[in-house]
Amino acid sequence: MTSPDKPVVDRQEQGPGSDARAATEAALFEAFGGVRGMVETTVPGLVFVAFYTVKRDIHLAAIAALGLSLVLGVARLVSRDTLKHAFSGVFGVAFGAVFAMMSGDAKNFYLPGMLYTLGLAVAYIVTALAGFPLLGVILGPLFKENLSWRTRNPGRKTAYTKASWAWGLILLAKSAILFPLYWWGDATQLGWVKVALGIPPMLLSVYLTWIFLAKAPAPIDVFAEMEAAEAAEREKAQA
Repeated sequence: MTSPDKPVVDRQEQGPGSDARAATEAALFEAFGGVRGMVETTVPGLVFVAFYTVKRDIHLAAIAALGLSLVLGVARLVSRDTLKHAFSGVFGVAFGAVFAMMSGDAKNFYLPGMLYTLGLAVAYIVTALAGFPLLGVILGPLFKENLSWRTRNPGRKTAYTKASWAWGLILLAKSAILFPLYWWGDATQLGWVKVALGIPPMLLSVYLTWIFLAKAPAPIDVFAEMEAAEAAEREKAQA
């Protein structure tokens, strides 16, 4: 890989299905920000807990975490990366920093992110149960298939359902560890455990998603279909 965000496919690898695997890898990196995105969501929390552990100053720790998040966001803008990745981390850290400073409780720096994780876990599970897996909604446009997998490609719907279950259960397990610490532990314990649980669950979720989708049927390119239909209409009109 030449970049932590953009996977490079080895052109010498010519096994069957290699194009599908490469497309799946690229879509996952685009959707979840790649390794760089995972690091950026973890490092501000690490800075906060480190400063708070040493100084016991909520304001100093929150400002340090927010400052680092802003620097990382600006770096993404300078490198002309996707705006959603540049700003999502900044807003998340800013919300947590303000919440912690206003409440006077350092544990509240982590509460917005914990609530988001729990809500996302529930959304993955509920949508999988409803037959409308959230991961398909997220990744469908990146594969140029939109929602065609729901009615025209049952194999991909199955893969998206399995992947949504994986995300939901992994994030639910993460929440089951963090919320007891929020209620009964101290800010330092919560902070270090949350940092430790930052990247591994996401890596596992992304890996399982890659496994499910790499084995699924190829996506239906609805954009190509629409372009072909429009070209046929033009030819018919000119005939």
